[in-house]
Amino acid sequence: MSAIVTVTLNPAIDLTVALDHLTPGEVHRAHSAVSNAGGKGVNVAACLADWGVNVSATGFLGAGNVHPFETLFRDKSVGDGFIRLPGETRINVKITEPGGRTTDVNLPGLPIEADLLPRLNDRIRALEPSLLVLSGSLPAGLSPSIWADMASHWQQQGVRVLLDVSGAPLQEALSREELLFAVKPNRDELAAVMGAIPDDAALLAQARALHRNGIGLVVVSLGSEGALFVSEEGALYAAPLKVGVVSSVGAGDAMVAGLCAGISEDASLERLARLSTAFAAGKLRKIGPHLPPKQDVEALASAVSIAAAEDWIMYGRLSGEQSS
Repeated sequence: MSAIVTVTLNPAIDLTVALDHLTPGEVHRAHSAVSNAGGKGVNVAACLADWGVNVSATGFLGAGNVHPFETLFRDKSVGDGFIRLPGETRINVKITEPGGRTTDVNLPGLPIEADLLPRLNDRIRALEPSLLVLSGSLPAGLSPSIWADMASHWQQQGVRVLLDVSGAPLQEALSREELLFAVKPNRDELAAVMGAIPDDAALLAQARALHRNGIGLVVVSLGSEGALFVSEEGALYAAPLKVGVVSSVGAGDAMVAGLCAGISEDASLERLARLSTAFAAGKLRKIGPHLPPKQDVEALASAVSIAAAEDWIMYGRLSGEQSS
């Protein structure tokens, strides 16, 4: 039995290329190029495995280049629930520069037909999740309602669902009457589906409205400006930690992993805020879906500055104390 299962419908092999500076239209000489099995749910599962949580990952992979995924799952002891399909998983190019700026070039994924989804639900059922993470983009061939349909189905089965999607799939999910357990958009993703969010007070009001409508945990990530957390315990703001940035790719997925880790230990809202912020900061120090050692992440969590959301709005953002 696996307590946490992640679902990735549009995985990718992430090719991270390091440059001194990206100048469009010019020829560049890269310092390095590193390939990692990726996709949002894969990244979440990998970080959870580093934390020591029992986790499985499922979805669809192209059989033609499955080796990086099988190696990652074996090395991290992630349960491999992926369904293999003819063809190859897409490759995404991540161009990184000193200071953490990253330029993404994402290729289209394997087309997935809707008649494959019953097989996926059967695979999820066999993994027996208590917490199901649905995250990432949709491949060609699937309706934007797919994530909302899956969330509704599994919550009716008594499974808690954490949703991390954007655009039309997020809009569809937020329009449903069924209650989501947790959702983690960033500010821009939330504004794209809910309307303009002119300031932090409006952002807090929107997050609280989602919670009142039945979403148990609402987390709005603000990138380098921290994150907002709303649950029945109240509303908190977590300041960003000042860490050396190697790559920002997957930091949001690491935050989701931190939320899952906290949920698995029935953590308080403050602990969830500290842990998810620390996961994201730890991931910034790594290329690929990896965390620093557990004791380092706990040290980061202890250093996170937390404020009541109202104080954050009234007095301005806090700054993290940790640096490296």
